[in-house]
Formats: sequence, structure tokens, C-alpha cells
Amino acid sequence: MLPRRTRSPWSRRLLGALLVGVLASACASGGQYGFARTYEPLSDEEDFAEGAREYDPVMIEREPESWRGSKLSIFGVVKGRTHAPGGGAYLTLSVRRLEERNLCDDMADDTCRVTVSEHEFALLHAVVKLLPEDDIGKLSLAPGSLVRVIGTLTDNVDKNDGMQVLTGQYYRHWPRNYFVTDADRAHMKM
Repeated sequence: MLPRRTRSPWSRRLLGALLVGVLASACASGGQYGFARTYEPLSDEEDFAEGAREYDPVMIEREPESWRGSKLSIFGVVKGRTHAPGGGAYLTLSVRRLEERNLCDDMADDTCRVTVSEHEFALLHAVVKLLPEDDIGKLSLAPGSLVRVIGTLTDNVDKNDGMQVLTGQYYRHWPRNYFVTDADRAHMKM
């Protein structure tokens, strides 16, 4: 009969730590940029999004009173960014629809990108207070970025194009090339 091997307390701790690491990585979220098969809101984003309605320009025009003061959520590709009166950023957004599934290059979640429609269905302006890392730098919020803004519509309209203005209480940002549109289906998988 072969002698039974016993593990030292050190090797048991190491094995336990490795097991915890593997389990944690299996349950990991898509991170800041949502590298996952489906859209994964961040924890603070979930809190802000609770009770928010998806922006619907047709219904807002038909029933403006029922939408006034409502918390809204929009996804938009940034077309322009200037300074907002009183600080913050004034964004011109090409409003897009969030796709149910993200497109991926292969079966690994880290190849998946948040996916929105190629088609613009509205133009809207949003005022947001930027985080320092989104204000300047290589990955700053700029034309071509994607944002999700949660906030309320103001009574103001943009003086140049007459489009509505949303005051954002929360935003999430994806720099250019950190998201895709459904037009990328030609070379990416679902």
C-alpha cells in the first residue's frame, strides 16, 4: 500500500486561494467597458437606472406632459462636445438603440463589445459633469464615443437646432473603438 500524502497548511492555503481566484474570474463582470455577451450595468448605474424610462422621441412629442419630469435613459454616439454653462460638458448625441446581445469576435467574453444600432433614431443634447479621466486624455469622452445618460429632460431646447436637452444625473462612457454597432455583424459573431 502506498503512503497517503498529506498536504501542508501552506499548500492547502495556496490551493484554496487558487480555487477562490478561479471562481471569482468565472463570475467576473464585463468590467468598466462591459466586455460580456449581454449588456451588464455597473452597480451604481443600476441604482440610477431604477425607474428610468427608455427615451422615446415619438411618444415624448405625442404626450409631452406624461414624460415631463420622468427619469430617462438614452444611449448615444457623441457627435459634438462643448462646454456647458455652469461647468460640465454639453453633448450632441446621435441616439441609438441598445442591442440585446453584444457582438463578439469569438467565444471569449473579453472579445465582446457593447453593441448599439447603426441607425440614428433621434438627435438630443445632454449636459453631464465629466469625471476627470473622461475629460482629457487618450480615452476621453469625444466625438465618436458612446455614452449612456440617465437624467431628465429640461424645458430648454438647443438654440441652434431646436432639439431637446437632457440634464444627466449619471453617465457611462465607452471611448471610440470600445463599442460596436450592429453593422459590425459582417465580421463579428453574436
